[in-house]
Amino acid sequence: MGLKTFKGGVHPYEGKELAKDAPIKEVLPKGELVFPVSQHIGAPATPIVAVGDAVLKGQKIAEAGGFVSSPIYSSVSGTVKAIEPRRVAVGDMVNSIVIESDGEFKEVPFTPVDDVTSLSKEEIIGKVKEAGVVGMGGAGFPTHVKLSPKEPEKIEYIIANCAECEPYLTADYRRMLENPEELVAGMKIILQLFDNAKGVFGVENNKPDCIEKLKELTKDEPRMEVCELMTKYPQGGERQLIYAVTGRAINSKMLPADAGCIVDNVETIISIYNAVKLGIPVMKRVSTVTGDAIANPGNFLYSIGTSYSELVEAAGGFKVQPEKIISGGPMMGFSMFSLDIPTTKTSSSILCLGKDAVAANEPIACINCGRCVEACPEQLIPSRLAKFGERGLMKEFEDWHGLECIECGSCSYVCPSRRQVAQSVKTMKKLVLAEKRKKK
Repeated sequence: MGLKTFKGGVHPYEGKELAKDAPIKEVLPKGELVFPVSQHIGAPATPIVAVGDAVLKGQKIAEAGGFVSSPIYSSVSGTVKAIEPRRVAVGDMVNSIVIESDGEFKEVPFTPVDDVTSLSKEEIIGKVKEAGVVGMGGAGFPTHVKLSPKEPEKIEYIIANCAECEPYLTADYRRMLENPEELVAGMKIILQLFDNAKGVFGVENNKPDCIEKLKELTKDEPRMEVCELMTKYPQGGERQLIYAVTGRAINSKMLPADAGCIVDNVETIISIYNAVKLGIPVMKRVSTVTGDAIANPGNFLYSIGTSYSELVEAAGGFKVQPEKIISGGPMMGFSMFSLDIPTTKTSSSILCLGKDAVAANEPIACINCGRCVEACPEQLIPSRLAKFGERGLMKEFEDWHGLECIECGSCSYVCPSRRQVAQSVKTMKKLVLAEKRKKK
């Protein structure tokens, strides 16, 4: 049987050899930590501490601001220094809780559960919600909402996104190698919520050691299987992963649940295990610090709220001054102008490149070669959508299905004219969606 995959996609330089063999190393924060109250899709969390308050590690410092929201916990013990706007990775100023660590890491008591199978479905979802678990692959969608579809009996697949298709990133790879038991235990917990579902671990075939480990751990689990995927970007995109695993297609007007699927990434599933089994809220995560400008690329378990500068320091600092610093990967990450930025629940990587190859390329006119059409995983015509975007033609953009773009960047990557196709489409998509919101 051939490897599962999807139509379109590209094969960028992987860059994973820089950090893939570096075991996860814990980094303890040194100074102040910054906790933006918007670390998730939905309503911002509401601070429940005041300046001057003493806090413990694991103490809730902001409660969910609604159903589609998520609480935030302090990852250190210390004192609330300020509650003020701070800059985040995407460039926005976001209200944040600033805590000065006392370096002692005194924590609140956590209550583990002896027998997870004794918990009701409501109790499991309650624990996931209370722990502040969100989609930690980058989207940040509150996980308790995802695990509460209208018709849970129609969910047939729980898909663990183990693809990690974004170049350079290796945090999920190391998690699968070093913490596979927690990953499988997290999947078991999710399967307790859905009586008719089976769990599928979707892993790209460039990770044979992870495939072998997961197959060994699930060989006696009748409701679990490992699905080997073709190594191709964006194989880890939600729609592409669902299509590869199940053959079912979804669009922007649908949720994965409409196709009988729920998708969670590796870090999220391990956080579900920590929340339900161990009673530990989201305070830490693993992130990759990599790129040819980094002295010792690696994978680090750090306290959320730590600044990116401390993570770079933990990786030995810069061996050359980088021209480009990206939060995330090169295809879908955000370019940053400073390392004095706090990490959040969705911070999966920091990529530091000695040369900014994209900025060095001067775009020329579109030659209508059609490569962007071949590469588009949504079977769109990106070059045409980009032209609509450049000319401000909103109706035409929508008529040609511009809102179906998943912003993966494949079109820009393959363009021989070095045009920033994805950026034009992404900008127009934001404008169209903003216009729609105005009309509601």
